[in-house]
Amino acid sequence: MTQHSRDTPQFYLTAPSPCPYLPGRHERKVFTHLVGERAGDLNDLLTHGGFRRSQSIAYRPACDQCRACVSVRVIANEFRPSRNFRKVLARNADIIGEQRSAVPTSEQYSVFRAYLDARHRHGGMADMTVLDYAMMVEDSHVETRIIEYRKRGPDSGITGRGEELIAVALTDVLSDGLSMVYSFFDPGQVSRSMGTFMILDHIARARRQGLPYVYLGYWIDGSKKMDYKARFLPQQRLAPSGWLRVDAQGDAASEPQD
Repeated sequence: MTQHSRDTPQFYLTAPSPCPYLPGRHERKVFTHLVGERAGDLNDLLTHGGFRRSQSIAYRPACDQCRACVSVRVIANEFRPSRNFRKVLARNADIIGEQRSAVPTSEQYSVFRAYLDARHRHGGMADMTVLDYAMMVEDSHVETRIIEYRKRGPDSGITGRGEELIAVALTDVLSDGLSMVYSFFDPGQVSRSMGTFMILDHIARARRQGLPYVYLGYWIDGSKKMDYKARFLPQQRLAPSGWLRVDAQGDAASEPQD
């Protein structure tokens, strides 16, 4: 294999398949492999261009007649939690987020399995075994972290560690932000709004680390499953002309951002 072939990514196009978000439509994806020493740089570049990572694959929708999937990133430094978001933070004041190396555990898989069974029983990930979960976490050639969210215990003030595992986020560290690859939580903790809380926590983490953005993946206009992403404002959405700023729900995106 030549040096050129190792360093130059090769892109592939999937066959059409039913869209999981918009009934009656079909999706296609363009994808490439993230491997080797330059995988991190390539992941950065592709994320800026609207790609997402799944294990060692970077992919982006490439549907023939649909552009509904729009990459979204929150502007961390300018984000101010709304009243509803402050309520979520207050409800989870007893939660401690611990950043760890991307190493899978049986405890994580137990929460993951319960989450899939409750929320995505008929989805594409429904049959994932503990080995599949381990691959999802470990098969990464970029800087990836696991953030475990645990309930505060009586000794947490001394040890800094929580006890019962409530939620988990698999997160990539990019040059300009945090990219939330996948997150899941104990379905018995619905009242906590853990999905929202984890995003709020990532915004706070990005600010502490001096990173300008939190990448949330795709917002899809017309998909109720993705409506929540539009609530984290201000944000930028990727258009053909570049990243466009949105300051309020329902607003049209403004001029391209650097």
